[in-house]
Amino acid sequence: MSEKNKPSFHKKVSKQFPEVMTVVASLGSTLRTAGPLDEKTTHLIQLAAAAAMQSEGSVSSHTRRALEVGASPEEISHTLLLLITTIGFPQAMAALSWSQAVMEKKTKK
Repeated sequence: MSEKNKPSFHKKVSKQFPEVMTVVASLGSTLRTAGPLDEKTTHLIQLAAAAAMQSEGSVSSHTRRALEVGASPEEISHTLLLLITTIGFPQAMAALSWSQAVMEKKTKK
């Protein structure tokens, strides 16, 4: 994710604890390339996990990341709709609303 797209809190923590944030970013890259899944798929999986955790910040982050690696808005929305039978309709709709807010913001730029 480009530096300009990172939330202000992420930037603050990165300045405060640069070594930690470098290691976390490296771990994420290592895990995404450790197996046969392509980068888009790995970000969609992480988006689904973020939604299951009901983490608005993570859903927003993984929506941005998925878009950056070529996921379409339709693929992102489908990923979250698939969760209805797993995490429940209200939780899936909350995640979808957070994700769509990010996608709408991106299209306005």
